[in-house]
Amino acid sequence: MGDLLLQQVASRIKACVRESDTVSRLGGDEFVVMLKGLSEQAIVAVSEAEVVGKKILHSLSETYQLASHQYLITPSIGVTLLSADHQNADEVFKQADIAMYQSKKSGGCALFFYDPDMQAHLISRIRIETELREAISKGKQFELYYQPQINSLGIVTGAEALIRWNTADRGIVSPLEFIAIAEESGLILPLGDWVLETACQQLATWALEPKSAHLTLAVNISARQMGIPAFVENVLTIVSQANINPEKLKLELTESILLENMEDTITKMTALKARGIKFSIDDFGTGYSSLQYLKRLPLDQLKIDQSFIQDIENDPNDRAIVRTIIAMANSLNLEVIAEGVETEKQKELLTNKGCLNYQGYLFSKPLPLKMFNQYLTKH
Repeated sequence: MGDLLLQQVASRIKACVRESDTVSRLGGDEFVVMLKGLSEQAIVAVSEAEVVGKKILHSLSETYQLASHQYLITPSIGVTLLSADHQNADEVFKQADIAMYQSKKSGGCALFFYDPDMQAHLISRIRIETELREAISKGKQFELYYQPQINSLGIVTGAEALIRWNTADRGIVSPLEFIAIAEESGLILPLGDWVLETACQQLATWALEPKSAHLTLAVNISARQMGIPAFVENVLTIVSQANINPEKLKLELTESILLENMEDTITKMTALKARGIKFSIDDFGTGYSSLQYLKRLPLDQLKIDQSFIQDIENDPNDRAIVRTIIAMANSLNLEVIAEGVETEKQKELLTNKGCLNYQGYLFSKPLPLKMFNQYLTKH
């Protein structure tokens, strides 16, 4: 059946090009088409190649009759233009392959052109993923920072745990550079376990000191983590091994995670909630916030996204959104906390609207453990 499919694919591609063009099969399910006589003007050549590429894409997407079976495939096409700069065939194939990777990444049935910026991004991504994988295996380059969470009386009630990657050659790498790559590659699973284990160990340490025994600690959970079948078991095992009060642990989820698989998410949250673990929705208001799903979730807290806080002093729409979120939280008997609070005026407006918990640079940036403990002593 595979041979029959390849024969029909080859036949369809040949039917879409001219006699002067070249069609070949590299191996497996990869074919190469070389178009001759395109315009010397790159912008025109791109248009000409796109016409042929879309014709091939449409043809390959039609149903295949393989003996008595009907079959569909999801073709992906990557295109590059040959120029005087090309020194060898390998370079050309590599560029087309990068473009095809982008097509596959988009879901297939698509045509992408090679872009030098794309290649630079891909090379950087591969480098970071390789270094990240090595760092996780060694387990020595990561550190948790803690951003204080403050109530309206100025008392530190808890913190959010935020991972930092401390590399030997580039110093501290921002999570913005590696978390998305960790998500895509699956490395977020061992990384997420490390964060949760380290956070729970810290809660156990804080519980021994009167000044810190009351603290809660919020930990971000990714979609990949929530999606694994053993998620509940993993969390409970880590909590049990650290021997902490589960009510001091708060798992922060984004709205997108909640909506990906609502029933499975509710089941897992309910199981953990029954054991005392708390839940917060991070970046609230940026997704598909609605009472319809909020009322079904075993939540404890809504976190107002900082994008609504930044201009709350000047933008009446932001003030209205914040007021609505607070009212929604109150109606569901949920605590509400605002992140990204940077000025006294922002804090005052939030307090007047009924938000009594805050996080942001007005109080403190995320701190390494030693500095957080010093901050805690002062507050």
